[in-house]
Amino acid sequence: MQKFAVAGIVAVVLAVPSLSRAEDPFKPPAPRKEHEFLKHFAGEWETEGEMVAGPGMPPVKSKGTESAKLLGDFWIVSELKGECMGVQMTGVMTVGYDAKKQKYVGTWVCSMCDWLCHYEGTVDATGKVLTLECEGPSPADPTKLVKMKDVTELKDKDHRVLKSYLQTEDGKWVQFLTMTATRKK
Repeated sequence: MQKFAVAGIVAVVLAVPSLSRAEDPFKPPAPRKEHEFLKHFAGEWETEGEMVAGPGMPPVKSKGTESAKLLGDFWIVSELKGECMGVQMTGVMTVGYDAKKQKYVGTWVCSMCDWLCHYEGTVDATGKVLTLECEGPSPADPTKLVKMKDVTELKDKDHRVLKSYLQTEDGKWVQFLTMTATRKK
């Protein structure tokens, strides 16, 4: 019993100096330049969208609003409200930068879907185009998953355009949504 007590004391004595040398575990990491990019999305926005539900079908237009807030220096949390095909819809998107993966990551959920979308992506060399890729239910057959991507281009500080694509079975990317966002003044 005495050996266990001595071993415990030795372990504590050896651990204390290493704890004092360790970085403060409660101090958050410093934001990176990639986190700065997210500030472009913060604010109140008016949106207009046009979705093509399928080949040969007329486009469906929609209008809405988006409220996007920074969560600390690392995340943007956005709530989109509007109408889609005559149905009121609310969607929530999160986007941040994962330094370990060296990719932007995020999620999307909305009141019209029963699945959680997990994004991963990058910003192009111009620093103006964010491409987020994911998998989601196929519009043609919701029991099958298809690759999707959202490509958002920052036109200027008050305007951006989102284009959504899905990949068909033959590997082609087909655009099905265009949404413009204009900052409210």
